[in-house]
Amino acid sequence: MLLTEEQTMIRDAVRAFAQEQLWPHAPRWDRERVFPHEAHRGLAELGAYGICVPEAYGGAGLDYLTLALVLEEIAAGDGGTSTPISVTNCPYNAILMRYGTEAQKQQWLAPAARGEMLGAFALTEPHVGSDA
Repeated sequence: MLLTEEQTMIRDAVRAFAQEQLWPHAPRWDRERVFPHEAHRGLAELGAYGICVPEAYGGAGLDYLTLALVLEEIAAGDGGTSTPISVTNCPYNAILMRYGTEAQKQQWLAPAARGEMLGAFALTEPHVGSDA
């Protein structure tokens, strides 16, 4: 697959961050059940929470291939750290971009794209649905 120069640059920056800031600490975070706030702030600074969100809402305005590259590199460093970023980008941001009102986008999408809040979604309920 041929990547653009921008995609290669983004991938390499996230890879370096993951190798330096995630991978060495991931076993301890898992063992101690720690949510790595500092790591997530660093990933927010890299723009990981708003890859596909339009720039008008604080995102990077990029495509889903770039999102996949970013998630792959983060997951290689720590799978647990990649999950909130994955959920925030898609489905959370994607649903707001497609169906949200302008007010909802300003209130919820923009802060999520900047990494100031985490997205979530309801997958199931106890004893009902997928039991995931």
